[in-house]
Amino acid sequence: MTERRVRAYVGLGANVGDPEATLTGAVARLADLPGARLRGISRLYATKPVGVTDQPEFRNAVAALDVRAGPDVVTGALDMLAKLKELERALGRRPRERWGPREVDLDLLIFGRARMSIERTPEARSMDADVDPRKASKLLEVPHPEAGSRLFVLAPLADLAPGLVPPGWGRSVETARRQTLLREGPTAVRPVGSWDSAARRWRPIQPR
Repeated sequence: MTERRVRAYVGLGANVGDPEATLTGAVARLADLPGARLRGISRLYATKPVGVTDQPEFRNAVAALDVRAGPDVVTGALDMLAKLKELERALGRRPRERWGPREVDLDLLIFGRARMSIERTPEARSMDADVDPRKASKLLEVPHPEAGSRLFVLAPLADLAPGLVPPGWGRSVETARRQTLLREGPTAVRPVGSWDSAARRWRPIQPR
């Protein structure tokens, strides 16, 4: 019997240490997840910080993976999120304030056609739960509730799936990107690297 799989999109972000090297390592670890097949990597973007603006700019990207759906989408999504939290710890993530600097941030943006808001298992809890009470009881929401309004997510996601209409959005990723770009302005994000699948790293994009 063929194992059922779903397309998952994972957001990657970092602005502490060497963000590009950290995210390159994150892509390698995502590709090595048991049962996962890496299907695409967006361009690498330099993005303005949101919320807490007195910090270095971020590097952001999105990865597309085909992953095991599990016995049901809830179990599959929770398992995927738990793996992302484990990878964050392995890559040096430390507990931080909301919207603060990040050694690495791995977010489950979309999990197939699933739309859910469920309690997290202990393994899927945010590392920040012990320092940020708002994170202690945070639910797993898929699609990610902020994905449709953040240009640092929409720009790289549109590289991979511009025509995708995530559950509950009512508009495509590309439409959301264009609308958000008008609101945030063209300086909010800029592409700085294109993924070289043979070398397994981003190559610099020269400014025009």
